[in-house]
Amino acid sequence: MTLDLDDIRRVRAEADCLCTPAEVDAALDRLAAAITERFHDRNPLLYVVMNGGLVLAGRLLHRLDFPLEVAYLHATRYGHALQGTLLDWRVRPTQDLRDRHVLVLDDILDEGHTLAAIIDYLKSEGARDVQSAVLVHKLHDRKAYPGMRADFTGLDVADRFLFGCGMDYKGYWRNAAGIYALKGH
Repeated sequence: MTLDLDDIRRVRAEADCLCTPAEVDAALDRLAAAITERFHDRNPLLYVVMNGGLVLAGRLLHRLDFPLEVAYLHATRYGHALQGTLLDWRVRPTQDLRDRHVLVLDDILDEGHTLAAIIDYLKSEGARDVQSAVLVHKLHDRKAYPGMRADFTGLDVADRFLFGCGMDYKGYWRNAAGIYALKGH
């Protein structure tokens, strides 16, 4: 299926801006301060969840002025299964996790099934503790478990179809500096 770039451009032009680039930068500063406070003396391993977490990592890492290691993983859930252990690993974690403090970076916590499964997997591989950081927490009650939140959250955003800052619309606009909602969704 070929996408019409004029349609892709129109989606961005008509979208509702929910968080400006300045608001995103302020959220990144808050995230960095909280993560630094928690991890500055723990030699953490940061796992970036591809593809959405790539933008968050790129914008966050230079704000973390302490020793850390960075790696990436890529996993998706099988179908609509509700059990968090059923992952389709595109790229599995490769570092030795035994006794490590691990921070998982992702763009958004929507329902959270994949993030919960990734965290469970990293713990099962021997990580001392596993925490999560997301730029966006989508506000709704359909989480993997009641009250689910990341350990570190930049922004709470309405339950709409979002793109920008790592989140995409049909593969596009991950590079948008703000957070946008598809018009009418």
